[in-house]
Amino acid sequence: QVQLVESGGGSVQAGGSLRISCAASGSDVHEMSLAWFRQTQGKEREGVAAIHTGGTAYYSGSVEGRFTISRDNVKKTVTLQMNSLNPEDTAMYYCAASYDWFFGTWAHFQYWGQGTQVTVSS
Repeated sequence: QVQLVESGGGSVQAGGSLRISCAASGSDVHEMSLAWFRQTQGKEREGVAAIHTGGTAYYSGSVEGRFTISRDNVKKTVTLQMNSLNPEDTAMYYCAASYDWFFGTWAHFQYWGQGTQVTVSS
């Protein structure tokens, strides 16, 4: 069983930066792909960034160049560094884990955290 706990959300002004983290528990987290998704009220959850066990990252077009995903397999954490934030980035951000993620997709994530709120004001 894998459990994911997000932290680091908060409020920031447009143009600012924020870093959110996710702590994972479970003996085989190092064998899993990890990702960040986000969701705003009334909209479907969307993929933001994902990272394979070896460190290869994949980003949605809306955040590429501004956000950076990284992982620490020893500490079992995944971090999302968010720069040049704008109000459209306001959302609940969720950490997710997958045993069989396929690069280039946002499918097959089996485990989810409870989310951390990110609010960007103009």
